Amino acid sequence: MKLQLALDLVNIPEAVEVVQEVAEYIDIVEIGTPVVINEGLRAVQELKNAFPSLQVLADLKIMDAGGYEVMKASEAGADIITVLGVSDDSTIKGAVVEARKQNKEIMVDMINVKDMAARAQEIDALGVDYICVHSGYDHQAAGINSFQDLETIKRVVRNAKTAIAGGIKLDTLPEVISAKPDLVIVGGGITSQSDKKAVAAQMQQLIKQA
Repeated sequence: MKLQLALDLVNIPEAVEVVQEVAEYIDIVEIGTPVVINEGLRAVQELKNAFPSLQVLADLKIMDAGGYEVMKASEAGADIITVLGVSDDSTIKGAVVEARKQNKEIMVDMINVKDMAARAQEIDALGVDYICVHSGYDHQAAGINSFQDLETIKRVVRNAKTAIAGGIKLDTLPEVISAKPDLVIVGGGITSQSDKKAVAAQMQQLIKQA
């Protein structure tokens, strides 16, 4: 089980500063969609250069032109690139084909997928690397979490690794770990804490014990 830090509401210098605090306790650093919108793929390049030992995920939430967008993210140094589960199969297939050429990985974000079990099975057959259940900011504001969705995809996914994102904090992490995802994605549960290093260390310890 790996720990991914999601950086959403920062600029590049702030992102570097946060990662410096917690780098020894995380496996993957995510350049969130808002950062990509504000800073471009340069943010991916700069974080990869600053932390070459960490994997960098570019949260592009690709919805079309999968192959091209994966190629551009790969050029910027991304190790993992996200595609939306509500995309057409051809978009996901194109992303996977390009990722294989570039020796990169594809994560499919299942945000707003209606039939979680059926779509997860279809996507699993397309050769993606991760399938991620995700409660976005708007879901979290409405009190929705993705713990149940994780159990759903764990039942049906046979090939891809599973991931969970959205509102995970230190006190809810044990519940997440009990569902045995391959990847736990934490944003504000680390970045909004006064002692980010201590919280990340505790999270890593809980995950290692699983």
